[in-house]
Amino acid sequence: MPSARSAVPCRPGGRGVRRGRGPRVVRLGRGLSAVRGEQGQVAVEFVGMVPLILLLVAAVWECVLIGYAFSLAGNAADEAARAGAVKGDGACETAAAEHIGGAWTMSAECGESGSLYKATVKLNVPVFYPGLDIGVPITGTAGAAMERED
Repeated sequence: MPSARSAVPCRPGGRGVRRGRGPRVVRLGRGLSAVRGEQGQVAVEFVGMVPLILLLVAAVWECVLIGYAFSLAGNAADEAARAGAVKGDGACETAAAEHIGGAWTMSAECGESGSLYKATVKLNVPVFYPGLDIGVPITGTAGAAMERED
């Protein structure tokens, strides 16, 4: 007994059985054929997928920028702490600013903490490029042993 899904009678009389309900193939001549009813399908799929692909690319780019901001903040804090441990507070903020580009919004806090000199650098999270930010800070902190001679 054939199942209702696999076999469908072609005629009311029940003579002959057609399997499945696929698209109708039209012969174009010389061995060429086209499937009728699916013309333009590639264009529709392309138009539907392009916004999703662009959104995915934008999300990946934003993640790359955030990771780069973490790397910049940590490196700038490390350099600022080293400079501050040797030369003092003015050198700390100057060293932090040297290692951050002008497009980034940055603030640096420097100071002694016992026998260590600590630096904290804050960068704002960029949106698509470093000049445009949403005001959420990314913080990099570092410390270096005091090296000044008294």
